[in-house]
Amino acid sequence: MTTENAADTVLSGMRPTGALHLGHYHGALKNWAQLQHRHRCLFFVADWHALTTHYESPESIRQHTIDMVIDWLAAGVDPQRSTLFVQSRVLEHAELFLLLGMGTPLAWLERVPTYKDQIANLTDRDLLTYGFLGYPLLQAADILIYRARWVPVGADQVPHIEMSREIARRFNALYGRDADIEARARLAAARLDDAQRAQLQQLRRAADQDGELDKRDAARALIAASALTRAEKDALRAQLDGGRRTILREPEALLTPESKLPGLDGRKMSKSYGNAIAIREERGSVETKVRRMPTDPARVRRSDPGDPARCPVWQFHLAYSDEATQAWVQRGCTSAGIGCLECKQPVIDAILREQQPMLERAQPYLDQPELVRDILDDGCERARAAARATMAEVRDAMGLRLG
Repeated sequence: MTTENAADTVLSGMRPTGALHLGHYHGALKNWAQLQHRHRCLFFVADWHALTTHYESPESIRQHTIDMVIDWLAAGVDPQRSTLFVQSRVLEHAELFLLLGMGTPLAWLERVPTYKDQIANLTDRDLLTYGFLGYPLLQAADILIYRARWVPVGADQVPHIEMSREIARRFNALYGRDADIEARARLAAARLDDAQRAQLQQLRRAADQDGELDKRDAARALIAASALTRAEKDALRAQLDGGRRTILREPEALLTPESKLPGLDGRKMSKSYGNAIAIREERGSVETKVRRMPTDPARVRRSDPGDPARCPVWQFHLAYSDEATQAWVQRGCTSAGIGCLECKQPVIDAILREQQPMLERAQPYLDQPELVRDILDDGCERARAAARATMAEVRDAMGLRLG
């Protein structure tokens, strides 16, 4: 495991969906393999998260976990540099999820953009469950229990990280109070007139309980405009910001480079769309899939000129080909100087070159699956040690530790 300082921790996870495809590699795993050389990294199998949407079909989770972790290893994630573990085997995640739920406003969970979207879109499943409503809170527990600083996400996932920050901030405000700051803030509030004091309490309640974050700025403005002394204003501002010691660290989103690799049909690469190439796809299957890719519909005949911008194959050239090959494709396609099969061959060659070291790294684990289990056993022990340290402080702050 890397010796980077724990304060620089990166954490990320994936639901166990089985063997991964090249979209996963370009969108996440390549980045994971690079991050592990610069940070303390923890990567986990989010099997409890899988149950939030697939609670009726858990039978595939075990094998999917093994297949997915083999793909992580194939992609270059190194268990000597990173901690790989399974969420459900670190029970402290569930404990923190439970305890965070005691003080997290219901409105915060209901306002998560993906909550209503997925209920509307995944009509084949009953998602009106407590588990699905609470998955952003479980996600926050996954992050906060390791005091992770960075969470690598795409731009669409930033709201989830912001929610984790708010949950940490609220927890620290509730349970990390500094008695001295609280006492000074009460004395300062007593010097406000009745209307200002009532308004300040209302604004704090709206920010802390209802998630109306703009109300915190309004409260700061009210404090600044009051006739209190600087010390009194500082005490109220400290109380507003929690007046606390930091028990749970507020994480930051680490934006990952957007994957330039679409599916074979131009849409997002997905197994459910049938447009994916697996990380460990067989050579013959790769060749067949790429050769069957749709191209510019204007090229009905070999002699018809085309437009690369309208062709899904061009997106693969942008991801895989050097400038010289891209220029060759542009000239050849627009002049009908090359055929579509000629255009596809460099893509086939590039994918096979990329896959070769992955196949070599995966083979020992395919031959001996028990090696994967050993890696996860070791990773779970390391993750538990970190999680237990956090939970000891959480329990103490919440008055749950005896003696």
